[in-house]
Parts: sequence; C-alpha cells; structure tokens
Amino acid sequence: MMSEISIERLDAFLSRQFGRAALKVERVGGGQSNPTFFVDHGARRMVLRKKPVGPILPGAHAVEREYRVLKALEATDVPTPNTILLCEDSVVLGTPFYLMERIEGRVFHECALLEAEPGERRALYFAMADAMARLHAVQPAAIGLSDFGRPGNYFQRQIVRWSRQYDESEGERIEALDRVIDWLRQNQPADDSHVAIAHGDFRIGNMLFHPTESRVVAILDWELSTLGHPLADLGFSCIPWHSSPDEYGGILGLDHAALRLPAEAEFVARYYASAIPTPALEPFHVVFALFRFAVIFVGIADRARSGTAASDNAVKVGALARKFAARAVTAAGLDHSAGRA
Repeated sequence: MMSEISIERLDAFLSRQFGRAALKVERVGGGQSNPTFFVDHGARRMVLRKKPVGPILPGAHAVEREYRVLKALEATDVPTPNTILLCEDSVVLGTPFYLMERIEGRVFHECALLEAEPGERRALYFAMADAMARLHAVQPAAIGLSDFGRPGNYFQRQIVRWSRQYDESEGERIEALDRVIDWLRQNQPADDSHVAIAHGDFRIGNMLFHPTESRVVAILDWELSTLGHPLADLGFSCIPWHSSPDEYGGILGLDHAALRLPAEAEFVARYYASAIPTPALEPFHVVFALFRFAVIFVGIADRARSGTAASDNAVKVGALARKFAARAVTAAGLDHSAGRA
C-alpha cells in the first residue's frame, strides 16, 4: 500500500527540513486507523502517521490532535515517543501527517501474549495498568491541554457522539447495538466531575514494551484522545476479558491460570494501587467500552465498503461490530431480560 504516499514528495519535503539523505520507507501493518510508516532519513529513524484518503467522518483521524497531545506529554513521565514535526499541508502527501521518533520495542497484537514468556505475561499486563495510572495522574491544565476537550458529563456526551456516528452509518442496523444504546442511556452514572487525559484506545496492541523488560516504553495511537473520564480507559482496557480470541484477540474462554494471565479483577486492582483517587469501575463502564468499540468497527466496515480503509482485512474486522454489540448485551445483563435493565 505504498501508493498511499508519494516517496518523491516525501523525499523532497524531508530534504528541505533536514538536508539531503538516503530515504527508506516501510508501511507498518496492523492498524485500522491512520496509515503508519517507518521512515529512515539518513541517521534519523522516525515514524510517520497520516490521515487516510477519501471521505472521513467529522473529527475522525485527527493526526493534528495526536501530535498535540504527544508534544504536551513530553514534559511528563508518561511513556510516549518524542514528536518531530507536524505537516498540515495536504499537498505534500495528500493528507496532513506528523513525524515522531521511532522507539525500539515489542508490540503484542494478541491479548494472550503468546509471544511473551509465560512468566512475564502478568507483569506486562500490570505494566500497562501502571502506564494508564500515570497518564490519568497528569493534570491537563499543567501541560497546556485544558482545552483539549470539554470537561464534565463525559459519558453523556460520548454516548451521544458514538450513537450519532452509528446513526450516520450506511450499513444495516444492529439490533443488539440499539438495545445497548438504550441501556446506556438509562444506566449512566451521575457525573462525578473527574477529568483526565483519556487515551481512548488503551489496549495491549497500543503498548510498546521494552525489548527485554516488562515495562511500557511508549503508548501509541492517540487518535481518540481527549479530556475524558479515567474509567473510560479502564473499562476499555478490560475488553479482553469480555471477548474471545477471534474477536480482536481477546482472552475470554482461555485458561488464564495455565497461560499465567491475570484475572480482570487483578488488573483493575493493579491500576487502583497507583491511580489517583478514582470511583470504582462499574459494569456501565465496560458496557460503554464494548459499545464504543462496536461503533468503531461499524466505521471500519463503512470504510471497507468505500475502499478507504487503512487495513487490508478491514472487511473481516468490520464484521466484529455485531460480535462486540452482542458482548455488550451480555455485559449489561440484557441476555436474560426483555431488552431493558
């Protein structure tokens, strides 16, 4: 998919920025959002992320926001790559893009962590919980992000936002998703005024782990980040315990003890052990996370139909919308009800 960018125009742009040097570009697979590339320009080892081509929903694929939050977090102890530059001129590569440093590390796309040593798997999950707690401890105003989103009533606004995105889809309606939206509206907790930088896609696949140590060296993919509620990220990071291996690499149904994976309660407890005072995680937060993930997959399916999806397997992944809607129904306890809790 190197046709997504012009090597010649990128070469000319980087030469203007850094001087002439040998250029090597490699497409990084696996993502469903913003096309990503490894870019070596002379001795500079960088990562390039750009908006996809074609129709884009309002507010989606905002690489400008990714760049801004990464730049701000450089002043904190949150593990992130350092930024290099943002180019908002679409003439260069067809859409805006940014460059950040490339950090060496390990990425695990399956939540069972089968590529890691069994004795390390719990530690890797706990490292993810620790990194999340460090992110949520950052005061947005202290790093210039007080206007990075609207504070307060986060879940109410998010339910409206993602319901609207689902309504705007040209695909078929998903009955289970309609039921979950109704349940979320009825079971939404009262706003508790907690505000943090919410990553929006906090999961194993977006953690870059040290090559040999059980620690996160970089949190990746900040496309959905905003000012939000810390329990949105925590609930989202619990999805693996509510989804099977064929549902985006979950661990539901696996023998967690044999694989030496932590229980969901252990992972949540690890987060609370170092997190700033935060209300307890409730079923609502997990149901909300599953609902939002389902709508994200609806969007992937839409892009697959229009031919603008960033990943070759977007059609298959887009079909997960129905599966995650069903998981949300289960998490909400709607399997054994008339449709409302």
